[in-house]
Amino acid sequence: MFSRHKLNMEISGALNQYMNICRDAFDGYSAKLNISFKSVIIETLLLFMVIPRKINFTQLERYGKRCEQCYRQTFTKDFDWIRYNMNLMNTLFERNDRKAIAIDPSYISKSGKQTPWIGYFWSGCAGQAKRGLEILGVGVIDIDKRDCVMLKAEQTPDAITLNNEGCTLIDWYLKVLERIKDRLLEVSNYVVADAYFSKATFAQGLDSMGFHLISRLRDDANLMYIHDGQPTGKKGRPKVYGDKIDFNNLDYTKIQEIQTSNEDGKLYRDAKQFKGLYHSQARDIRRLDFAFNTSFTAINAAKIMMKEIAYLSPWRLLSH
Repeated sequence: MFSRHKLNMEISGALNQYMNICRDAFDGYSAKLNISFKSVIIETLLLFMVIPRKINFTQLERYGKRCEQCYRQTFTKDFDWIRYNMNLMNTLFERNDRKAIAIDPSYISKSGKQTPWIGYFWSGCAGQAKRGLEILGVGVIDIDKRDCVMLKAEQTPDAITLNNEGCTLIDWYLKVLERIKDRLLEVSNYVVADAYFSKATFAQGLDSMGFHLISRLRDDANLMYIHDGQPTGKKGRPKVYGDKIDFNNLDYTKIQEIQTSNEDGKLYRDAKQFKGLYHSQARDIRRLDFAFNTSFTAINAAKIMMKEIAYLSPWRLLSH
C-alpha cells in the first residue's frame, strides 16, 4: 500500500501530466491566442477534472486562481474546439486506424424561464420528451480501438426558434455538419448515426456534402426487394421493385446477413456523471456552449492521461 505522502505525489504527478497534455494540444493550433487566454483554458480544463461537486462559476472561483467574473468572460469568447480536440485525437489514436464520424443528440436536464432555447426534447433514458435542452455531439470513432473522441457539441434550438427559421430538426443537424464538413472530411467521410437519422432528407443532405451515412433502419421503414425477374416485354416502365420485405420472414436468397457486435457506447455517460455536463447555470448560449465543450474536452484529455499512465507504469494500476 502507498503511504499518504506517496499517494499525494502520485496525484500531483498525474495532474501535472494532465496539464501538459492540455498545453501540448495547442501545438499546431492555427488561431492566434494570447498567453492569458491559453492559461485560462488549461486551468478551466483542470478544474473540470478535479472539482468534486457541481461545476459552475462559483465553484470555479472557489477552486481556481481567478475571480468568478474572469471565468464568466472567458466562457463568452470564441474557441476552436474542433481543432483543439483533433490535436488530442491525434495523440490518442493512431494515424492509420480506421475512423468514422459519430453524431448523436443528447438531452440535457435544465430548468429556468430565462434559459435560451429551452423546450421539449426527446430523452432516451426517460423514453419520452422532457423539458430541458438538447446538444448535438459530433465525435470521431476509432473502429480499431473501439473508442471515441468528442470534437464539438452544439446546442439545438427549441421548436419556436426552428419554426421562425423555417427549418426542421433534420435541417438544423445538417446545417451544423455543413459548417464543419471540411474539417470532418479530413478524418473520414463516413457518418455513423442512430435510427432517427435514417431518413431520405438526411441521407441525401450528407451525400451532397461528400459523406456516407451508416445507420440502423427505423422500425417503420418500408422496404422492398429489388426485382430480379425477366422483362415481360409489355409496354410501360419495367418493374423495379419486388415484394415488400417482411422482417419476420426474410428471404435470405435475396439478402446477405452480416454479424455485428452490439456494444453499449460511452459517448455522453462520463461527461454527465463526472464532468459537469448538467451543471452549468449560465443563461447565455455562448457560455452554455463553452461549458458543454469544456466538459467533453476534459474527458478527451483524461483518456490520454490514462493511456500514458498505463503505458509508462502499468504496475501502478495494479497496485491501486
